[in-house]
Amino acid sequence: MRNKIILLAIVILAFILRFYKIISIPPSLNWDETSIGYNTYSILKTGKDEWGQTMPIHFRSFGEYKLPAQIYASIPGIYFFGLNELGVRITPVVYGTLTILFLYLLLQEMFKKKEISLISSFLLAVSPWHIQLTRGSFESSFSLFWFVLALWFLVKGLKNKKWLVASMIPFVISVYTYNTARVFTPLFLFAVTIIYGQYFLKVKGWYLLSGVIFAILTAPIIPFVLSGDAAARYKLVSITDDKGLIPRIEERRNLSKLPPILTKLIHNRYTYNTYYFSQNYIAHFTPNFLFINGAGHKQHHVQGVGELFWIQAPFLLFGLYLLIKRKDESLKILLPWLLLAFVPVSMTNDSIPNALRTLIAVPVYQIFTAVGIYEIIKQTKNKKRLAAIFTISAVLFAINFSIYLKKYYVDYPINYSRDWQYGNKQAIEYIKENQDKYDLIVFTRHYGEPHIFTLFNLSYDPGKFQNNPNLERFETFDWVRVLRFDKYYFPDLGDMGTKYEDIVRENPEKKILFIGKPGDFPEYKEVLTRIDFLNGEEAFEIVEN
Repeated sequence: MRNKIILLAIVILAFILRFYKIISIPPSLNWDETSIGYNTYSILKTGKDEWGQTMPIHFRSFGEYKLPAQIYASIPGIYFFGLNELGVRITPVVYGTLTILFLYLLLQEMFKKKEISLISSFLLAVSPWHIQLTRGSFESSFSLFWFVLALWFLVKGLKNKKWLVASMIPFVISVYTYNTARVFTPLFLFAVTIIYGQYFLKVKGWYLLSGVIFAILTAPIIPFVLSGDAAARYKLVSITDDKGLIPRIEERRNLSKLPPILTKLIHNRYTYNTYYFSQNYIAHFTPNFLFINGAGHKQHHVQGVGELFWIQAPFLLFGLYLLIKRKDESLKILLPWLLLAFVPVSMTNDSIPNALRTLIAVPVYQIFTAVGIYEIIKQTKNKKRLAAIFTISAVLFAINFSIYLKKYYVDYPINYSRDWQYGNKQAIEYIKENQDKYDLIVFTRHYGEPHIFTLFNLSYDPGKFQNNPNLERFETFDWVRVLRFDKYYFPDLGDMGTKYEDIVRENPEKKILFIGKPGDFPEYKEVLTRIDFLNGEEAFEIVEN
């Protein structure tokens, strides 16, 4: 009973840390969250996405083809709470909290030690890495939820073969949730097949049935994975398609003093890609990423603290050391989980090290830390020494956690509102109140994708949008933008031909409302209103012709 109360308290704490001020922290819905929300709304209203595709398994969105699980899972939130911040973010809050519970159940199956299970669950509940990505609608955190559930079933299946089949369902859903999981999940299952090969031979009927189920349920995404659209999207971030790769190789070959054969053996596409992959992989194990500053992408991580608490470091290393020393059975699951988690991201060339694409690894670090804490408690026989260790560790954790809480809940929304595309909602609120006065509304795309913020914040009728005769899209670098729909026009007001004066000249009879960045308009124009980022810097100016 005592352990159940502690677990309940941990789950409640996890929910509070994820739900508190969820509408205002992060300070705005970003364009991916807004796209997820509007496509969910579109499915609810019309059964189609914003492109008019009926119940798709890939949502084209901005041309990056979002996987479907997050959007369909967001339907209850949008239905009950509406097309707003709460409607979009309540879904990750719920599954983020449930991940803590499922981690406890998984570890009870693996270790049979409630102390390790409870400590691991607590550490995930308060993890900066996990909190950050379960307070916004990030597909990677939903993928982790399904993976932890699947792994719980799989570990049960290593004792009761019937659970092997059950585990395939959440494994499959994880593949439909996030692009990284499309690589990681098959790799992990392949590794498990090799490690537990003898067991699977004994239960080969159930194993084959599980494999068939996985293959059948993932088959619908195979054509897209092999398509040109998927390849084009992958090329944007792949180390193998970096446009500067060949020029760098040629430059190094020209500068080399070695014999031609050795020069070609050293300086070629394969050696360079191997080097970049290794460099990216190792970057995710550095103290700077794990314990000091974390990832540099400001949407993915609160800046100035590590992805893990630095107080975890000695316990984490001690726990890992003991598990390896004892050749613990749990490592057959934990090591492939950790080591393969960084393979997909290492094949990319942007935002390295990356917290979003590697979130799936975060529970492993909490487990190693929990094992270290548990073993220190167990092995320290001197009660005074144990009390001293506990007191010092608790104080240091409290300091570490307090620093994080201030940085996230106080400093973060002010310092990084621009990175969250703050100001778009406020601009559209002005549009909503005044749009009947104007024939044309011009909204700069300088900050990116204003059309989706317009659709979302106006709760624009999806059916009307899908069939709008003024709808015009264009593609740049495999990214699709909406140039106009209805009476809304989304140019870059800094480009030649689409500046303020150009648009006024081309629409002489129209009353026009302009939303632009500072400097987009002539100095003589009266500014109707200004919208600032939360740090006081100016984001938008609104004028009329």
